[in-house]
Amino acid sequence: MALAGAGCSRVAFIKTDPSRGDFERTSEPVVVHETAEGKQRQTARNSLTLSEERLRTGDFAAAEKYARKGLAVDPNSAAANTMVAVAVDAQGRAQEAGGYYLRATEIAPKDGRALNNYGTWLCANGRAKESLDWFDRALQDPTYTTPAAAMANAGRCALDAGDSTRAERDLRMAIDADPTNAVALDALARLNFQGGRYMEARAFSERRLSAAPASAEALLLASQIEDKLGDSAAASRYGRRLREEFPGAALGNAGGSKSP
Repeated sequence: MALAGAGCSRVAFIKTDPSRGDFERTSEPVVVHETAEGKQRQTARNSLTLSEERLRTGDFAAAEKYARKGLAVDPNSAAANTMVAVAVDAQGRAQEAGGYYLRATEIAPKDGRALNNYGTWLCANGRAKESLDWFDRALQDPTYTTPAAAMANAGRCALDAGDSTRAERDLRMAIDADPTNAVALDALARLNFQGGRYMEARAFSERRLSAAPASAEALLLASQIEDKLGDSAAASRYGRRLREEFPGAALGNAGGSKSP
């Protein structure tokens, strides 16, 4: 996706990458019974496992096929609805995906993972302000084992919605909970860049690039930060990486050109 100019108030939204598995599959209790219903549920679970495997290898059509097979067996499965959502979203059918993410929250209205997934979808589709309530609801789930994910998403989306105060609060909470959270580190780098605090932006940018594989947006921001700090050599290095690692990215100038 294209990144708006780094001086803009919007934050680049890093979409779910199924190959990394960075969505939250809603787990459901494993029940093994030698009954027709038990066998059906086992078939559904097996189908979802196959779907997730296909997602990780990039075979999104097959992932959708297996996810729909699981959903046909158990239409009231939050996990199956989530897997269908991820598979169709990966194929560029974002609006269709939203319906399945929403359905998962209706089935499991207190499940932090389902709530976080839907909030993430809302933010990625231009509804950042609306997404914040869903992250708040996710964090109310006492069984939610990865609250830093919802905190980081809330902070990133608050920044996207223009609420820098909430953004910094939530992002720092996320970093306290998970110091290597790439989403929070990226958003903190952007927040500081937008505020003209370039040394702080550099520190968070470097931590972001150490915490997870680089994205085109992260490399562009790193180049722009170094540009503002007057280190043209470093800006050029990041710009060169951007062009070499993401040759098809339409991200504007990097590597020595003055950013807006």
